[in-house]
Amino acid sequence: MKTIHLKTAKFHAKVYVIFAMMLGVMAILIFSAFEKEEEKEIAQNQPQGLPVEVSNPVFEKITEWDEYTGRFEASNRVEVRARVSGYIQNVSFKDGQAVNKGDVLFTIDQRPFKIALNQARASYGQAQARLTIAQDNYNRVQSLRESGAVSAEEYDSRKQALAGAKASLQLAQASVDNAKLNLEFTKVKAPISGRVSRDMVNEGNLIDGGSSNSTLLTTIVSTSPIHFYFRGSESDYLKYSRLAQNGERGSSRSTANPVFLKLQDEDEYVHEAVMDFVDNEIDRSTGTIEGRATLENKDGLIEPGMFGKARLLGSAEHEAILIPDEIIGTNQSVRFVYVVGEDNTVAVKNIELGPLHTNGMRIVRNGLTPEDVLITNNIQKIRPGVAVSPIQKSLTETKEALAVASAE
Repeated sequence: MKTIHLKTAKFHAKVYVIFAMMLGVMAILIFSAFEKEEEKEIAQNQPQGLPVEVSNPVFEKITEWDEYTGRFEASNRVEVRARVSGYIQNVSFKDGQAVNKGDVLFTIDQRPFKIALNQARASYGQAQARLTIAQDNYNRVQSLRESGAVSAEEYDSRKQALAGAKASLQLAQASVDNAKLNLEFTKVKAPISGRVSRDMVNEGNLIDGGSSNSTLLTTIVSTSPIHFYFRGSESDYLKYSRLAQNGERGSSRSTANPVFLKLQDEDEYVHEAVMDFVDNEIDRSTGTIEGRATLENKDGLIEPGMFGKARLLGSAEHEAILIPDEIIGTNQSVRFVYVVGEDNTVAVKNIELGPLHTNGMRIVRNGLTPEDVLITNNIQKIRPGVAVSPIQKSLTETKEALAVASAE
């Protein structure tokens, strides 16, 4: 009987233990459920971070380009003036047309010059006749001199007469040549090929020619090729000279370094030219030196006097960090960008900038590393220390979005 009661007590003890364990498990589960619900409620009550797009800076090998503003000038320009005076009889071109070298532009009344040529030819005929007579007389006295029939004085006189007649003939020939040349100058021809301006003097006007005060008739400019002149500082000149000395970039005095040009209505540097001249001294008044690039301009789009911008090779190839120019902030003289810091909060990094490179990408000299995470949108809504929710995007997508935003 005692054995039965003992077994029953042990059974009840085991049941109590199992029941207690089940209660403990249930308590743990209920507590965990309450804890998760509380955490969820807390998370829901906490403010969410501002969604921002982020990107790493571009890190690649580049070649830097320096930018200059300058003006286009004709590769050749001529002021057309007459070399003889007279009345304009005919204008043989239309204002602004293209002309070729040797084309007749103006014709001056030729009648006075034809008369002068006829007079010169007549004088030449007389001088030639006198020379013939003098030659015959000299030949006769020379044959008589051998026999002693002519005195030395007579012989010398005939010899001098012959020399004078020859000189007179040469002078008459020079007069004929001069008269021919003046008659030829009555046709004022284009000295170069290019585009002519308007006629400054109309038909029927008397002009002065062949002097320092000769009348300006028109101008001709040659625009293919065309020159682009610009000025660089002394520090620019020293930079290029150092690059040439180190073998990193050829000197523009001896190397046709590439230059890319754009006009006022163009966004990209689409015209390719080459350097072909650097002046021989620094201007003392401005501290600058003049350079020149030559552009083919086969389509005749560019005219002398137009302004343009140039990009000139400014460095050897090197690795650099590039970021979109639109995300750079300014605090007085300090430039900065927003980056994602610890715990997804906004941080500020001050940077030192280089020039614009391509497609609106700015070179960063100092202040960033390739591992930094840049904030590329909602920049006006964030401040240092604000929590954000980063959305990773490539800089290509960022640039496209920024381009669309700026266009709108």
